[in-house]
Amino acid sequence: MTAAVDDALWAAIGDPTRRRMLDLLLSEGGGTATSLSEHLPVTRQAVAKHLAVLDRAGLVHAATAGRQRRYRVDQARLARAAAQLAEVGGAWDARLRRIRSIAEAIQHDKDTKTGNEQQTSDEH
Repeated sequence: MTAAVDDALWAAIGDPTRRRMLDLLLSEGGGTATSLSEHLPVTRQAVAKHLAVLDRAGLVHAATAGRQRRYRVDQARLARAAAQLAEVGGAWDARLRRIRSIAEAIQHDKDTKTGNEQQTSDEH
């Protein structure tokens, strides 16, 4: 792989609640812990903790608006995550193609050997 995988980024995205929060923030153009908690089966305090994880990973940024903090997704950071995912996916696809090729070669050798043994027993 050409780019190093960012473990903090993937740890943040690895949680399904945080992924749902990112979806909500993207679809709404941003939001607060309170507005997000209205759409999730967790408390506002839990949402705030998840937002802190996303913020540390650089996936969201907060701006204070009055008494609330409004969060928005960092599009460039999310695009970097998508690029890393595509790169990892490509590497795994290549590995799986090699495994399949090896398995097919083994099966071909096995079939050839079985066919030769069958032909030899038919001759006797």
